[in-house]
Amino acid sequence: METWFVIVVTLCISFFLKSLFNLISPNSKSNQKNKKLPPGPYTFPVIGSLLWARRSFADLEPILRNLKAKYGPLISLNIGSRTAIFVSSHSLAYQALVQQGAVFSDRPRAVPTSAVVNSNQRNISSAPYGPVWRLLRRNLTSEILHPSRVKSYSKARSWVLGILLQQLLHARADYSIRLIDHFQYAMFCLLVLMCFGDKLEEAQIKQIEGVQRRLLLGFRRFNILNFFPRIGKIIFRNRWKELIELRQEQEKIFIPLIEARSSKAKEQKPEEEVVAYVDTLLNLELPEENRNLNYGEMVSLCSEFLSAGTDTTSTALQWVMANLVKNPSIQEKLYQEIASVVGEKQSKLTEEVVKEEDLHKMPYLKAVILEGLRRHPPGHFVLPHTVTKEVELNGYVVPKNATINFMVADMGLDPKVWEDPLEFKPERFLMEESDKEGFDITGSREIKMMPFGAGRRVCPGYALAMLHLEYFVANLVWHFRWEAVEGDDVDLSEKLEFTVVMKNPLRARICPRVNSV
Repeated sequence: METWFVIVVTLCISFFLKSLFNLISPNSKSNQKNKKLPPGPYTFPVIGSLLWARRSFADLEPILRNLKAKYGPLISLNIGSRTAIFVSSHSLAYQALVQQGAVFSDRPRAVPTSAVVNSNQRNISSAPYGPVWRLLRRNLTSEILHPSRVKSYSKARSWVLGILLQQLLHARADYSIRLIDHFQYAMFCLLVLMCFGDKLEEAQIKQIEGVQRRLLLGFRRFNILNFFPRIGKIIFRNRWKELIELRQEQEKIFIPLIEARSSKAKEQKPEEEVVAYVDTLLNLELPEENRNLNYGEMVSLCSEFLSAGTDTTSTALQWVMANLVKNPSIQEKLYQEIASVVGEKQSKLTEEVVKEEDLHKMPYLKAVILEGLRRHPPGHFVLPHTVTKEVELNGYVVPKNATINFMVADMGLDPKVWEDPLEFKPERFLMEESDKEGFDITGSREIKMMPFGAGRRVCPGYALAMLHLEYFVANLVWHFRWEAVEGDDVDLSEKLEFTVVMKNPLRARICPRVNSV
C-alpha cells in the first residue's frame, strides 16, 4: 500500500510540474490566442484529471446535466490527457455529425484495454475514419445487412421466436418470469447463427454468451488500467491478467468456429444455405497491407457483431415490454392493431403468428418501438468521436485530439423538442397520412433523437435492429397478455452495464392469448 501511494504521489507531482511549465511557457498551446474552448469547470492539473478519469459515464451523467444548466449545451472537461467535449443539443449534433460529417467521423486512439479486444482498432466501431473502416463497413452493409440478405435470415428469426415462446411457456409456471434472461438467450441464438452459419448446441451458445457478457461487464473494472497504462499494468497486474485471459478464452471458443466455416467454404455449398458473417471475412483483404484478416481480427469483428446485435436489442426489448406492462391501455391498443392485421388473413386467430411482411401495416407498433428508444435508449452516449482537424462548432474551437461525446438520452428528453418528455406516449410518432417519409431515425434530415447515432458513423445495423424489435414485440404481445406481478410496480430505474439496463429487471406474469403456443 505504501509503495502504491508513493508511486501515485510521485506521478502527481511530476505531471503537476509539467502542466505548470506548459501553462507559463510562451509557446504553450493553451496560451494561444483566439482559440476558445467550449465552457466548463476549471480543472486543477493532474489532480482534477484523476478525479474525472476515475468516473464512468454513469457517474458523469448527473454532473454533466448540472454543468449543462450552468454552461449550456456544449461543455469541455479535461479527462486524463485529453480534452473531452460533451454535446447535448440536437441541433449542434446535427451540425457536427451531418453538416460537418467528414470532419467529425474519426475515432479516438484506442486505450490499451480496448486495443486488446478490438485488435488495435480493427473493427467497424473503433477503426479510424479511413480505408480500413470503409472496407469493413461496406462488407457488413453489402454482404449481411443488404435487404435481400436480411430476408434470407427470416427462417432463423422464426426458429428463434419459437425457442423464445416455448421458454416463456415453460417458465410461466414460476408465477413471475425474469424476462431479460430469455431475451438475451434468444438474441444470442439468432446472432450466433447469423455470425457463424450454424445452429449450435445450447451449451455452445451459453459458452459464447458467457464470455461475451464477462468481457462487456468487466470493462468498467478494467478502465483503471488505461490511466498511466505502463504503471497500471504493474500495480493492477492481476486485473490485466484477467483481461488477457478473457480474450484468450474468447479466441479459444471463436477460432474453431471460424476454422470450421473456412473448411466448409472450400466445399460445394448447397444453394439454400445462408451466408454467415464469418464467410464474408475469410477472403477480405486489408487495404494498404495486402493481406487477409488474421484470426484475432476476425474474432474481434465477430465479437463486435454479436455484442451490437444482442445486448442492445435485448435491452431495448426489455424496456419496451416494461412500458407495455406498466401501461395496459397501450398494450391493449397495440394488440388490437395486431389482431386487425392478422385477422384480415384468416378467420381463425388462434393459429397465426405475426409475419415479417405484415409489420409495415402496423404504424402503432413502430410508434411503440420508437417511443421506447426515445425514452430508454440502450446507450446514453454514442461511441466517442474525434475530429480529423481542428474545427469550429457553435463559435468554439474543437481541437484535433479532443474526444467528442454526444448525450443521446438528453436529446430524447429535451422539452423543447418533446412534449411531456418523461411520459411514454407512442402517439407522438404517429404520422399524418400525408407524411410519406415517416420519422427519420437516422437523423439525416433532422436530429430529434439518435439512439443509433447519426451521420457517417450511424449504426449500420439500425434497420435490422428495428426489424428485430418490431417482430419480437409484435409476437410477444400477440401470443401473451403481459401483467405486472401482484403487489409490484414496474420500476423504471436505470443501471449502467454495457448498456443502460433496468436496475431491477422486469418480472411479469404472462397469460397465453392464442392456442398455437
